[in-house]
Amino acid sequence: MAEQKSTIAFYGGAGDVTGANFLFTDGPSGLRILVDCGLFQGRKAFDEKNAEPFAYDPKTIDYLFVTHAHLDHIGRIPKLVRDGFRGKIYSTGPTKEIAEISLLDTLNLFKKENEEDEPFFDSSDIRQALSQWDLIDYGETMNLKEGLRVCLHDAGHIIGSTMYEFARGDKRLVFTGDLGNSPSPLLRDTELLTNANYMVMESVYGDRNHEDRSERHDLLEDAIEDTVQAGGTLMIPVFSVERTQEMLFEIENMMEQSRIPLVPVFLDSPMGIEVTAVYKKYSRYLNADVREQIEQEGNSIFRFPQLHMTMTTDESKAILRANPKKIVMAGSGMSTGGRIIHHEKNYLSDPRSTLLLVGYQQVGSLGRQLQDGAKVVRILHEDVPVRAQVRVIHGYSAHKDSDHLLEFVDSTKSTLIKVFVTMGETKSSLFLAQRLRDYLGVKAEVPVEKEVAEIDL
Repeated sequence: MAEQKSTIAFYGGAGDVTGANFLFTDGPSGLRILVDCGLFQGRKAFDEKNAEPFAYDPKTIDYLFVTHAHLDHIGRIPKLVRDGFRGKIYSTGPTKEIAEISLLDTLNLFKKENEEDEPFFDSSDIRQALSQWDLIDYGETMNLKEGLRVCLHDAGHIIGSTMYEFARGDKRLVFTGDLGNSPSPLLRDTELLTNANYMVMESVYGDRNHEDRSERHDLLEDAIEDTVQAGGTLMIPVFSVERTQEMLFEIENMMEQSRIPLVPVFLDSPMGIEVTAVYKKYSRYLNADVREQIEQEGNSIFRFPQLHMTMTTDESKAILRANPKKIVMAGSGMSTGGRIIHHEKNYLSDPRSTLLLVGYQQVGSLGRQLQDGAKVVRILHEDVPVRAQVRVIHGYSAHKDSDHLLEFVDSTKSTLIKVFVTMGETKSSLFLAQRLRDYLGVKAEVPVEKEVAEIDL
């Protein structure tokens, strides 16, 4: 019997930024390996899509490798387990710990916001998933079956984020996950690859570039100073993982260097507070400069006099009574829920205040509406006029921009057979694929959802 071809099936993250879910079927060994199993996010229509049956039988999956702990990469893992998956899950230590925090938080949020509907997973499914979850670290190689091996590389996106390289002989298939916007204030740079043959890569910013990295500090400093001088509140919707910690680190250093006024800083995110503790625990994953600062100052990052971490609902509500000259950081990063929407409801109508967007805003989200200049938005069943300034800093994105995605692929173009451009809006993915073809001479394709591609591995 002829040996079966290896294939990659694109069951999420194709034609959309979110819902990453790729099935690698290895022909020689017959292993069925998932990379990521994330939520579709940003539009209400995706709520039902998340609860739909998987396009494959979870009972037939041997392994799940998790690139990082953002919900669009982990959010359907408990459903996968509920539907019969009993294989091994692998990731780095920080990814597993943050995934547990994030999944429990998501379940609680769903129950609060959907009292009449049953969630498509429960806490027992999360516990079962964690019981199947083992750890692996950067640089480690694990032998799977029939000569197939997997190795981890640092993606530099969030703490513990990973690229997975599957290899047999001298043939290599790489799933990039999300690639970091290096250099990061906190993390090590994305590892460069030089010998990949096939690549499944992200393209969130495939069609545009960020500001120069040196500008992001100045733009953040200006936003803080201008808002405080006007007597208003600076609202920063943040993702609980990475963006929260980057903003805290930057603001802490600016205050210590007397670059910005010493105003109260509220981290109004229980999940963000818990994840910040994980960053402290896994400080060895941070870049050399941050580790040196920790050693010199006695692990003082994310701890300064102006910082108030508000865990409880009562503490969160009390922020409104504080001096209006303040900085409020809260989730969610796209303003699709969480505590930030209460602050936006309170302060968006205030012309002295500022909303500062520092991350990607999914099409259809409240954050995207605000970014696109909406004059009135609907929050908690009320129409809220937008009189506050809305500023955007793309330089703090945790994703590489178009030029740096091109640069990343350039390092291994001589060995590449094909690149599958995924995890981006369609126009972004198509633009990047065309740039890869035009500038690097690389064969690049943009798969559609449920497409199955053959590879020689």
